Amino acid sequence: MAYNFVEELKWRGMIHDIMPDTEEMLQNEVVSGYIGFDPTADSLHIGSMVQIILLMHLQRSGHRPIALVGGATGMIGDPSGKSAERNLLTQDILDKNIAGVKSVISRFIDFEAGKEETRAKLVNNYDWMKDFSLIDFARDIGKHITVNYMMAKESVKKRVSGEGDGMSFTEFTYQLFQGYDYLHLYQNEGVKLQIGGSDQWGNITTGTELVRRVARGKAYALTTPLVTKTDGTKFGKTEGGNIWLDADKTSVYKFYQFWITATDDDAVNWIKIFTFLDQKTCEALIEEHQKDPGYRVLQKRLAQEITTLVHGKEAYETAVEASGILFSKKVTPEQWGKMDQATLLEIFDGVPQVEIERTTISDGVDVITFMNETTGFLSSNAEVRRALKENSLSVNKNKIVEDKVITEEDVIAGNMILLQRGKKNYFLVILK
Repeated sequence: MAYNFVEELKWRGMIHDIMPDTEEMLQNEVVSGYIGFDPTADSLHIGSMVQIILLMHLQRSGHRPIALVGGATGMIGDPSGKSAERNLLTQDILDKNIAGVKSVISRFIDFEAGKEETRAKLVNNYDWMKDFSLIDFARDIGKHITVNYMMAKESVKKRVSGEGDGMSFTEFTYQLFQGYDYLHLYQNEGVKLQIGGSDQWGNITTGTELVRRVARGKAYALTTPLVTKTDGTKFGKTEGGNIWLDADKTSVYKFYQFWITATDDDAVNWIKIFTFLDQKTCEALIEEHQKDPGYRVLQKRLAQEITTLVHGKEAYETAVEASGILFSKKVTPEQWGKMDQATLLEIFDGVPQVEIERTTISDGVDVITFMNETTGFLSSNAEVRRALKENSLSVNKNKIVEDKVITEEDVIAGNMILLQRGKKNYFLVILK
């Protein structure tokens, strides 16, 4: 084994519950372990990153990771952590979501390389559930788990005891469906370990119970703490919504900003959870950060590691440059050339904007006319001249003088020009 999987998770603070003998089993044999992903959207957000990283740790420690996409269970909806019934998805939407989730997972887990016994696999539980009749499922599987056993699970107990609007039979069956997934994978893929968030313990142990009762086998379970933010707000959420792992849903700049702006306490926890830095490196970074928190060494390293992992080194470097634009006194044409419109709009979120016809600058416009009459950035020609004398006017972060003429050469990100007076008074011109 490359390293002890359980020991690695322990020092990272990534174990909530673990069945007895799990660590010993993982040390004595190559183990196939799986994690399920719920296809409620056509991508995954950073809330799923913990589970992806767990599969990566499993593979790196010499075991065989299996990622299960819940094509069947996604039609029902997991009641864990929910106080109301989920909206059921149509088959078309579910198919689209499954394809998106598979695409994301495939960026992190290697399903091709390595020996066959440790080669990762992607499965969809719809493949083995689609031909299962209700009668067969009730007779062959349902008889092994009592209603009393199912009612004792925390996710069920809360809902039927008055939290929310109760629970439909559809959602009540979810833990039995997930439990059967474990049994099927145990019998057909040799899976002996299921991993999930702490809210999944009840569903996972239903699976281990089915393995024991139906297959007369021994299966194991491991759960991780649910990641939280120290300020009490939900992890992975911002005012703009979820932080997704696809750049077309969440820009790399916004993704990077989520991590670079983490609180000190969050950064201490997240550097261990969301990176593959070793224990010695993490402890050294935490110690360095505590000596001078203002330098934000932890946040910078965290943002570097996770942004590079998810989006690549080049995208990370561009995000760093984008973050520095606000505080730069001068930005080169080469730096602007790396920025797209979406990123710039996020950098200058809330800055006043105006749209003008692109043909307005085709023959060039003197800066006094442009700042006043063309855009309305400043209220009069006299104010523009006064600002020029103060040397406080900039175009695209570069100081300008009175003989400046605005042309196509001043356009950045395809159709934008950034005006500025002083340090903080920005104005965006959008060319139509």
